[in-house]
Amino acid sequence: MKRLQTWLWILLCAAGLLVSVAARASAQVTRVEPRQSIGFNLGYFAVRGEDSRVEGDVLWEDLSSLAFELDDFNFVTFGGEWLVDIGDYLEAGAGVGYYQRSVPSVYRSVTHSDGSEIEQDLKLRIVPVTASVRFLPLGRSSVRPYVGAGIGWFNWRYSETGEFVDFRDDSIFSERYVANGNSFGPVVFGGVRFPVSDVWLVGGELKYQKAEGDIDVEGLLGEKIDLGGWTTSFTVHLRF
Repeated sequence: MKRLQTWLWILLCAAGLLVSVAARASAQVTRVEPRQSIGFNLGYFAVRGEDSRVEGDVLWEDLSSLAFELDDFNFVTFGGEWLVDIGDYLEAGAGVGYYQRSVPSVYRSVTHSDGSEIEQDLKLRIVPVTASVRFLPLGRSSVRPYVGAGIGWFNWRYSETGEFVDFRDDSIFSERYVANGNSFGPVVFGGVRFPVSDVWLVGGELKYQKAEGDIDVEGLLGEKIDLGGWTTSFTVHLRF
């Protein structure tokens, strides 16, 4: 999944560069650019895989006893941002997003005495608030590839709700475990935008975030929650 997202972003940026070069060769258009823009994005968040998750991650630890896949947590995300021009080649931005996913699971090797499954719901929510700077290597041309980096503040909540097994006496009980917190981490991204009118731009973006939260809830197997992953988004911006 990560490799596919990387190639999609590379192809998108390459196409943008080619179109921009062709447009500049055919005509030179002078425009008065707006100073600010607001943007909206709709995308797909893919969590980090088993081989790259932080040590002690609660989801990785759960895999030893519960039947689910980490890819089950990949899901839709959406958000918005505010951008301010800094000259012809730089932008400063602030944004907020929202992701939430609930994944059903059962115990791999234990069932009720009647053979029915012992079921749980694993739920992860992440609300990232980011501040970033992006560089536009071609300036504010007819097609605008960009790369950027920043810092993210990640408000998160993780819960496990359902039936659980106490392996000390093999008893089965109902419970809900909830952990939440706020974490900081870097974000890096790249994309391209295409003006479709004097005020509207559409485009695509690939972003990577890295962060982790501490878990101190008795009953949850891990001491950490890995909040990192890749987001592939479709973007729309309104300039003013």
